[in-house]
Amino acid sequence: MPGTSSSVSDTRAAGTRIVQLGIGAIVAILVGTAILLFMNLPDADAFNQAIQDLFVEGDIRNPDATRMLEILAQSGTEFSAVLASYRTVIFVLMVFATALMIACLVFLTTIVGLNRRMGEIERSGITVSSLILSREERVVLINNLEFKLTDAAMETLSVLVEARMDDEVLSGAEIEAMVSGKSSADADEAAGATRIKRLRDSLGNQIVSELLVKNIARRGYVLAIDKDVIRMI
Repeated sequence: MPGTSSSVSDTRAAGTRIVQLGIGAIVAILVGTAILLFMNLPDADAFNQAIQDLFVEGDIRNPDATRMLEILAQSGTEFSAVLASYRTVIFVLMVFATALMIACLVFLTTIVGLNRRMGEIERSGITVSSLILSREERVVLINNLEFKLTDAAMETLSVLVEARMDDEVLSGAEIEAMVSGKSSADADEAAGATRIKRLRDSLGNQIVSELLVKNIARRGYVLAIDKDVIRMI
């Protein structure tokens, strides 16, 4: 299916571009925030510079005042060290926030992609590369997955397989008639629907069985697979 493949490729490429643009936007926003934050932080040497200006410009001869300025200078040095450590902590936190936001974006994109893929599967049906039916062993192999069926479920599936080979859609009454040997006029629609339900129950996986045996409104039931992959042994 060239059209489908092209559509899937285009969707993947668009998704990749969205992720790349999202990551770029996150990095740009956080880098800009970090630059503004660091630019507005006080200078670590501003306090020391003010004390130095007092020493240079002021004619301080009082020993007590000189001692006080020395203490203030030491305090300024400690403040500078603390502020430098704060800058390091802020930088680490910004890097951590960037990593978290990128991870969240990737996870959200993955979830959206999976939901979209599930929607496509629900619309188009399950992709079956091979369906091998063995009436004698009452076994069906779907994509090499083996399902053991009851006699009734095997008869129902055999009828659906033969109908799919002939490109036919069978109503519940027609399925009941072909399995039971009755005429379509005497067969019950509900009985055919019950056979379909039991077949789906025998296949086990609800998603697989619902997508494999599809119900077309006002027409009937059909196997949603390519007839070229069917083999009966």
